[in-house]
Amino acid sequence: MPPTSELAHWAMFGYSTVPFPGRGVLEALGADVNVTPNAATVHASLRTSQQDGDRLWITGRSLRADNDDADALLTALGPTLADHGIHIQSLGGRGEALLTAPAHTIADVTDSDPFFEAFHPWLQPRPTSDAGKPFTVTLTNALYAARKYLVGSPINSRRTARGLPALDVLTTKWAGVYEHVPAFIDQIGVAGAAVTSTRLYRGLATMLGMRHIHLGPQADMKQDLDARLTAAEELIDVGARFVHVHTKTTDEAGHTKAPHAKRTVLEGIDRGLARLGDIAEHAIVAVTGDHSTPSTHSLLHAGEPTPLTVVGPTVRCDEVTAFGEAPARHGWYGTVRADELLPLLLGHANRPVLLGHRITPRPVIALADQPQHLRVQ
Repeated sequence: MPPTSELAHWAMFGYSTVPFPGRGVLEALGADVNVTPNAATVHASLRTSQQDGDRLWITGRSLRADNDDADALLTALGPTLADHGIHIQSLGGRGEALLTAPAHTIADVTDSDPFFEAFHPWLQPRPTSDAGKPFTVTLTNALYAARKYLVGSPINSRRTARGLPALDVLTTKWAGVYEHVPAFIDQIGVAGAAVTSTRLYRGLATMLGMRHIHLGPQADMKQDLDARLTAAEELIDVGARFVHVHTKTTDEAGHTKAPHAKRTVLEGIDRGLARLGDIAEHAIVAVTGDHSTPSTHSLLHAGEPTPLTVVGPTVRCDEVTAFGEAPARHGWYGTVRADELLPLLLGHANRPVLLGHRITPRPVIALADQPQHLRVQ
């Protein structure tokens, strides 16, 4: 199945057996928003809409130019949502917010955001378990109340008077609960770090207790990758044994559905990756993607395997000499699952734990950096 970025990375980082907290939680942590532990949370967005009978079709989202109006609307929604036991916190722009319901500890509910607006209208939240029914009722009532307030808001009246679409509906997605998740070093056995590019990945690193450096994108791909690899080496120098370096540019290029635009980005990335040869003299380097992003037609993510290349002092070469989907299928690894990636890399790094070898309370996959030693009396 085509994965989302957050679930693909959750598996790639070795957490496929750990309950996922919900992307809404990660987005909030990445925005430096305090998330209430053990409370139902959901990501919310102000959207524009068009009514057709009893259906409300989503027609757009809040743009950066709308930030002042969106922030004012989110603030004004506070008392309305509070009447339903829901607290709202802005995520810092584009009409996005985190909704928290402290009275509920289970967030098993479907999205009201259709995501694919051309296929589905504003959706009815539905419980995905019996335990999720109470929060579903609370959320549904809160969304109706928010819709009523937004339709009558003087802020939206002023927008329509200026020829702008009203931000008149609140949609929700990515429900979850902020619960304890083992830190990366406890789950894997070695210290992890990340060079992050967006709020999501900064939130993921925060959740997993990974030291991280956040870098915004640069227009020049070579300079962008060079800065990220420099940051990765800095993280290695202060003790990281696994560093995740992320760029969003290839994914964004795919979403333009302009193949030549994606080709241009890939050519720029190529030049930026040249430094990896030097790093691979003393480290295991892997290059891959979290999902396939077709650059034509309307498909958002695809389920095809992404290419993977691994280079390092202990890595045996195969006969593949080009990086891409077609060449990669001839590689000697075959198809590697996301949750097999770290064990594969740790094996090449001479750091794997043998099955049955236990030196930590949690069954880690790497020879631990700092297992608890027995003190000599």
